[in-house]
Order: sequence, then C-alpha cells, then structure tokens
Amino acid sequence: MMQFGIFTVGDVTTDPTTGRTPTEHERIKATVAIAKKAEEVGLDVFATGEHHNPPFAAPANPTVLLAHLAAQTERIILSTSTTLITTNDPVRIAEDYAYLQHLADGRMDLMMGRGNTGPVYPWFGKDIRQGVELAVENYALLHELWRKDVVDWSGRFRTPLQGFTSVPRPLDGVPPFVWHGSIRTPEIAEQAAYYGDGFFHNNIFWPISHTKQMVQLYRRRFEHYGHGKAHQAIVGLGGQVFMRKSSQDAKREFRPYFDNAPVYGHGPSMEDFSEQTPLTIGSPQEVIDRYAAMRDHVGDYQRQLFLIDHAGLPLKTVLEQLDLLGEEVVPVLRREMAIGRPADVPDAPTHASRVAAAGGGHDSTVYADADDVTGASPATDAR
Repeated sequence: MMQFGIFTVGDVTTDPTTGRTPTEHERIKATVAIAKKAEEVGLDVFATGEHHNPPFAAPANPTVLLAHLAAQTERIILSTSTTLITTNDPVRIAEDYAYLQHLADGRMDLMMGRGNTGPVYPWFGKDIRQGVELAVENYALLHELWRKDVVDWSGRFRTPLQGFTSVPRPLDGVPPFVWHGSIRTPEIAEQAAYYGDGFFHNNIFWPISHTKQMVQLYRRRFEHYGHGKAHQAIVGLGGQVFMRKSSQDAKREFRPYFDNAPVYGHGPSMEDFSEQTPLTIGSPQEVIDRYAAMRDHVGDYQRQLFLIDHAGLPLKTVLEQLDLLGEEVVPVLRREMAIGRPADVPDAPTHASRVAAAGGGHDSTVYADADDVTGASPATDAR
C-alpha cells in the first residue's frame, strides 16, 4: 500500500495576518505537536528537514527530534527530508541513524539530499562545486558502513578508514531504508537507481512534466541495474495543500500567506503557481482529485508527503489541516490509489517488510575485544 504523511522545513516565518513571529522555542514545540497529531489522525509518515541557518528551526541533527518523537509515538514512521549527504560525515550518519533505528524499533528511514542552501558547504569545509561528487562518494561509504562489519576505505573527501566498525550495527541486520531526494539533478536519480533505493522527487516548485521526466529516468535506470521492472521502482512525491470546506474560503484565507511566503511570495500569483505546481488550495475534494491524478503522470508510487505548516501558518490552523487530511482526504486517496494497482508493484517499504525480504532478522551486534582507549581491535593492531 501507499504511505501518506507530512514533511516540515521548520521555517520561522511571520504570520502576515497578525504580524507575529514565533520564537524558535515555539516553533520547535509546535513541530512536536504536529508530528503527534499526524499519528493521531492516521497518517503514516512524519519527516523533518535539516537546516543550519535562520530563518529555520529545523534540527541541524534530525535524529535529535526524531528520537524524541519515537519516545512519544507508537506507529508513525519517522523520516528526514533531507539528511545532507554532502556536508555530513557518512560515518556520523551511519552511527546516528542506526542508533535511531534501534530507539524507534525500526519505524524510521531517511532521505539523502544535497541541500538547497549554498552557504552551508563552506560552513562545513566543503565546496559546493563538488556537490554531486560529494553525494556520490559519501553515500557509497555510508552504504558500505551499514553492510560490512569491518570497513577498509579511502576516497577523495575524507580520511581513510582501516578496520573500522560502525556501531551500533543496523537493527535486525537490516539497514534503514534510504530515499534519494532531488528536484532537478539526474545524477541523484541515477544514484538511487544504482543502489535500488527509493527516489523522492520533491516537486513542490515544478510542473508535472518535469516530475514525470525525472521519475521516468529513475525507473528506466532502476530496471537497467537489475532491481526489477521499471514500474516496480520505489517512488515518492512531495506536495503542498491548504484546505477549507469551501474552495473560496481556502483561497481567501491562504492568499496572504502565499503572497508573503519567504520562498515564493512576491512572485507568481497564487493561481499561476497552483496551476504550474502541485500546490492545491481548495476543498478536500479538490485535493483528492488533484493528487489521485498524480499516478497518471508518474505511475503507481509508494509515498506521498504534504507540506502544510509553512509560511507562518499558526499551529491551530495546521492542526485543522491535519484533521482534514486524516478524516477526508487520505482515506479516499488510499482507496483511489489501490484501484487498478498491479499486484507486482511493491508496497511502500517498512522495516518489517525488509526484514521479511531478507529472510528474517538477526542480532547484528559485533562482539569483539577492543582497546578501551583507541577502540582498535587486536586484528587491527596486528596489521
């Protein structure tokens, strides 16, 4: 079956209707409330972005927020949108997200991305001109760290590893599922296809023709690398909605938020932007109709995430949007998306399904003698 959920970019934005800007503390606490509400109304996924600069209160290390949410939720999958594979050390990613995987009992995954804030690269000693190369090399190492108990590795962008074991080892011996997020970079679609991972096209600023082109590229290359037929590739899409019972009420209420939004405010009209992108402002039925048609363009897919808490919208309004999603929109979309879905199209990946596909889980703990000071094993010392 498909997964439906929400993602947040954690922007700290002035409410244009009141002139009030929330504090970072308020925005962070609101994010927790939104995630818990998402589970309450029956959504499948909550995802958070990673930011290192104002005006965002998204976590610089998303595992902090997601671990906090794991302790306060029971069912919802906790994800990132995205984890910066370019500026984070893959060793640290391997350790942090494997630890989160244990804390969350497997109900987590992560989305790798290059990020959309250029200055972040030099903040972490990286060169944005090497963004694609960093994404390719760093993920190759991360992929290996989760699948080999002892890693010897060397590359261009970090110091070599000799006899290194990343701990903790993945839960049940099955690494977290990885989505590769991209808006416009074919190399990232290629990377996702090469590994047989998921491809998430965060198409919130793009026409469906571009989204279709990127997803088709990923599907072709997924089949080329022998992971299955093109229609069996694992695809996710982004989206944006604002709803009220009547379309007129939705448009009237959201217009000042759209017109002043940090990202697309003071640009195209709300009507033009809605026509050219997945942004849908209207009644629940209009949202259902718009998103039920997505598979006509990209094929049957596995995950749909909505952005609903941006542009200064107050928490009360966001929680009302979640009620509408959970009560009126997602149940209908689940039924619509199931109609005519070929039996060989995979369901959205979960830890349980991936453990089953691996023939069952096992204790992946590495039990080894080690030097308490250096962490080196006797086998490494003997080299």
